[in-house]
Amino acid sequence: MMCDVLGVSRSGYYSWANQEFPSARSLENKKLSQEIHRIFLEHKGRYGSRRIRQVLVNKEYPVSRKRVCKLMRAQGLYCKTRRKFRLTTDSKYDLPIAPNLLQREFSAASLNQAYVGDITYIPTQEGWLYLAVVIDLFSRQVVGWSINERMKASLVNDAL
Repeated sequence: MMCDVLGVSRSGYYSWANQEFPSARSLENKKLSQEIHRIFLEHKGRYGSRRIRQVLVNKEYPVSRKRVCKLMRAQGLYCKTRRKFRLTTDSKYDLPIAPNLLQREFSAASLNQAYVGDITYIPTQEGWLYLAVVIDLFSRQVVGWSINERMKASLVNDAL
């Protein structure tokens, strides 16, 4: 009666219930899963199914990428993906370039005579942070700084 409800043949149920050993395929999958996990950790999670398959083939263990992918998914192994770097500078304009007043002479005779500034990117787990810093060339001290999640003109203005 239960076999009919579950849509399983009686012979299929008894064959499954009376099996003593796992199939050769499941034993092979278990061994392969351990090897995949070892390779994945060896390469610090950077190798996906294609590269892991290539390592296995080089070790003379013929396996398809689909099978490697299935076994990785069953273990919850997903490779780290590269994020596309977004270009933030737009140099396609006809505006005049500001004159270079310092001419690479990064020294000053007195305090507050010349300032230099820079913007740097700081990668964090939540995304990028932008830091703008203004330095006095005489004292080499930071006279102003600003940090923001967006690189806008206000970032530099706040640092000044």
